[in-house]
Amino acid sequence: MKFTCFFTSLTLTLAVISPASAQTSLRLPSITLRQAAQTAPVVPLPASAARNDSRPRVALTLDEAVKRALEQNLDIAVQRINLQTFDVSLASLRSVYSPTLTSTLSTQTNKSASNSTISGAQNTGDTITSSNVQFNGGIQQQVAWHGGSFSAQLNNNRQTTTSLNSLYNPSYTPVWSATYTQPLLRNFSTDSTHQQILVTKINQEISDLQLQQVIANTLANVRNAYWDAVFSVLSVEIARGSLDLAEELMRNNQSRVDIGTMAPIDVVQAQSQAAAQRQALVTAEGTMRTAEIALKRLIVSGTSDPLWTSAIDPVDRPEFRPEPIDLAAATQRALAARTDVQQAKKTLEANGITMELLKDQVLPQADLVARYGTTGQGGTSYETIGNGVNRIVTATFPGGYGDALNMLLKQKLPSWNFAVNFSYPLGTSAADASVARARIQQNQIDAQLKQMELQVTSDVNNAAVQVENAAERVQAAQVARDLAQQQLDAENSKFAVGISTNYAVVLAQRDLISARNNALQAILAYRRALVEFDRVQQTGNAGNITVITR
Repeated sequence: MKFTCFFTSLTLTLAVISPASAQTSLRLPSITLRQAAQTAPVVPLPASAARNDSRPRVALTLDEAVKRALEQNLDIAVQRINLQTFDVSLASLRSVYSPTLTSTLSTQTNKSASNSTISGAQNTGDTITSSNVQFNGGIQQQVAWHGGSFSAQLNNNRQTTTSLNSLYNPSYTPVWSATYTQPLLRNFSTDSTHQQILVTKINQEISDLQLQQVIANTLANVRNAYWDAVFSVLSVEIARGSLDLAEELMRNNQSRVDIGTMAPIDVVQAQSQAAAQRQALVTAEGTMRTAEIALKRLIVSGTSDPLWTSAIDPVDRPEFRPEPIDLAAATQRALAARTDVQQAKKTLEANGITMELLKDQVLPQADLVARYGTTGQGGTSYETIGNGVNRIVTATFPGGYGDALNMLLKQKLPSWNFAVNFSYPLGTSAADASVARARIQQNQIDAQLKQMELQVTSDVNNAAVQVENAAERVQAAQVARDLAQQQLDAENSKFAVGISTNYAVVLAQRDLISARNNALQAILAYRRALVEFDRVQQTGNAGNITVITR
């Protein structure tokens, strides 16, 4: 039996990814069979979740995603709050230098038996009653330089007694004094509080560097997540186009079977390819939803953010523009500006401050103490004749606290004192051991810094190699994609004139789909490599630099 089939036209046209725009477009193949019977029924594709998505859609560029991350990212927000805690710590440490007011208010009464002539009793066996009221006030403060401190007090006593020996009753005795203590050796150049303030300031700067590190890493993650989302969208488009291509081939083969120009087994082969592409589409759509969630996680402020319940349309497309790599400049920038290197230098600076304190504590303790005071005296005074029990009051002169205060201000009864207190432990002290341990740690720190510089240089070099490899991979993948397109066109042409098989066309379709995905993945890998190359010049994992403790 002889079968004749007239083909007016058979064209299979596949679009490729344009290197210039990196946008995927698909033109579905069309096969016109002039004598074809009816098209065989095809199992319909189930409606996908992506096609039935009713969420509001938000178009998002890469720059907009980066801006949202800077404003909304929770990791950055947490680090910013952590930076504020150092302001509270510094205020707490500086409060040591704030003046402190002191006051005392007390009253005391004593009764004692008279057992001698000098007790001041009128008669033998009389009880002597005396009372004392104190109302004192003062101020003390540690100064912020050279470890000094001062204090000033105004003590006021009011005494009353039944003893005839007292010349004033009631008696007012105000005493004003001021004392300044100045270390001469230990704690003169630095002290514990001063050291803690300086180290806390450095730790605040380190926290700011950590914020910069979180921002740099987060923005790198946002860029990578954005390109992952773009890749997943393009993968879905490729998968849908591939499925349409496979179903078109299946329908065309069924038409040929119906008119007797093809064996039924060839339809099964096309149906198998279509089923595989359905599965690939479902997988691509699942990957797209996962990539969307990963991107949202980085650019929303929480589940209440409207963007969290919206669908994101990443509108930018990854372009392949080979960029020149200046390895020497990149390495120099990383060594000078990377946050982990800066943190290490700040830690080294803090260690130097602690080292100075440890050396200071080895010095002898020598404190200069200077004190000046003056006393006043006032109250109701008596003029008497005789002594003891024979003493007789002949005149009374009224007086009070004002008289005592007037004498105090005129400094009629001044006193001053200067002293130097000295102490020094014999033998090896705990401070000596701390300094010896700190010197060993300093040697360890020097080695750690060299190790970090080597790590930074290695990171930059490795990132540069990845960029170059990714660029070469893109070029190779684009060539492979173009060749796969040409191969499919050739198989379609041969299949149209009967010198190729359905299996060969299916294989060519698979090869083109794989080549398209490989080209897209290569461009994505190149964009990610550029992101990483930029990131390693800004930040890295903070090194574990040894911190000297007291």
